[in-house]
Amino acid sequence: MSAILFNITTAALLVLMFRTGVLLVGERTIRRRPVPWGAVVLTALAVGAVLLQEAWPGAMDALDSDPRKTGWWRVVTSVFMQNGGIFGAIWNIATLAVVSALAQWFWRWPLMLTLFAAGILLPQHIDALFGETARSTDPRNFAGSSGATYFLAATLAAGLVLTSTAPRERLLAVSVPAAGLAMWLAQDNGHGLVAGYGFALGLAVLPVARRLPHRVAPDSSLLAAEPSRPKLRRGRVTVDRS
Repeated sequence: MSAILFNITTAALLVLMFRTGVLLVGERTIRRRPVPWGAVVLTALAVGAVLLQEAWPGAMDALDSDPRKTGWWRVVTSVFMQNGGIFGAIWNIATLAVVSALAQWFWRWPLMLTLFAAGILLPQHIDALFGETARSTDPRNFAGSSGATYFLAATLAAGLVLTSTAPRERLLAVSVPAAGLAMWLAQDNGHGLVAGYGFALGLAVLPVARRLPHRVAPDSSLLAAEPSRPKLRRGRVTVDRS
């Protein structure tokens, strides 16, 4: 029962962050946005890694992040390995594809990839900073993309907090780190903790990113712009720009 509850709350947190991402980029603009090639590359790497696991029985031993093994590459390669069975792999790859696409549309691809890399590297450095040797802040269990995906998704919630003027949207976004911390304390669920890290980094990065010459993260008024909707008023059609 506890495992089922763990999985439900973990999935619910991701759905919550997905919703903040959709609100951030503008639900009605998604179909008009360009192909997020950075997200395509990440997804292709994850799919390729699963195919490698199927073709090479020793792939997990060679590429996971088991701390008992040596290899500087493991912290990166382990993210693209999957150890949750076929359904776990499908879930992880699908959520990586969706979250990275939303993140690219908001952050642009260079910063999206940088934040994804931060989601790979930061947890272990925070562990070391606090003398943690059990890797408790790493939800991947030595393999899997979910930790970096949750980290990246939480940066979208941070973006919504800083760009939205709607109280309900900002409250929804703030609930991401609150729910993540609750999951960490109640379930020792690392997904919640890395979501908190991602949210904090997103808050720190966005003000800087919006000052860059190339406008890495454009104003939300441009990102979330939705097409005007026709509205009947007193027998004639007017344009509702609200």
